[in-house]
Amino acid sequence: MKCPFCREEDSRVVDSRTVEEGMAIRRRRECGQCGRRFTTAEVAALAVVKRSGVSEPFNRSKVISGVRKACQGRPVSDDDLALLAQRVEDFLRATGNSEIPAQEVGLAILAPLRELDEVAYLRFASVYRSFDTLEDFEAEIALLRAEGEPTGREPDRSTSKNS
Repeated sequence: MKCPFCREEDSRVVDSRTVEEGMAIRRRRECGQCGRRFTTAEVAALAVVKRSGVSEPFNRSKVISGVRKACQGRPVSDDDLALLAQRVEDFLRATGNSEIPAQEVGLAILAPLRELDEVAYLRFASVYRSFDTLEDFEAEIALLRAEGEPTGREPDRSTSKNS
């Protein structure tokens, strides 16, 4: 690592700490030439491969801006969007792959968005999955309703606690 002050390539690590919940390492370094200290950060690379084949670094703000459009007019806060983007990134990193197809990023957004707001989920899914007809929307709504119904037996509420 070159010193940002004198450009010397020799530096030693004085202190290392994990940051961002263990997803990055912050290192304090001291230059062997000028003696000045500086900080570096190491983050595991995560790249998104677009349909065109172009690869670019994963960017949470792109996830947020894409989902924000689907959440327009919905009761979803900026903190909710930031948390969703963090969950998506955590999920993608957990796959162990350093390059993720853009299609998988979109798929990773769907589940947490559905938990956050079903209307926003439907809007995002309609664009992401290229809904063409009203039937596409109806099928997705039917699926949401079917999965939203409680499973198993309902507790019997006819008995009293005092018996």
